[in-house]
Amino acid sequence: MLLVFMILTITCSEMCIVLCYIYLCHGDYEWWWRSFLTSGSCAIHVFLYSIFYYNSQLDITKTLSMFLYFGYNLIIAFVFFILTGTIGYQACLIFVRKIYGEIKLD
Repeated sequence: MLLVFMILTITCSEMCIVLCYIYLCHGDYEWWWRSFLTSGSCAIHVFLYSIFYYNSQLDITKTLSMFLYFGYNLIIAFVFFILTGTIGYQACLIFVRKIYGEIKLD
């Protein structure tokens, strides 16, 4: 599980750094929220997969059980959104500080 988390961290970081570089090349210097939302969008996949799993594998007939299932999955997807968004934002922040720290004014 640690290996999967490391792969997730590396993938989110690389994806956000590439998109941040593209934004900076086009002169768009407001990359903060875009880096957070780009990396955090993985949570949409997590929640959509929980809906698919509910429809294909689970046999829940009671309404309260259904609300509990989707409520907990919504909380898990939100925490996943915050986690991956923070990873992407921190990676872009380090990247931007590194590339602008290399600029020398003579």
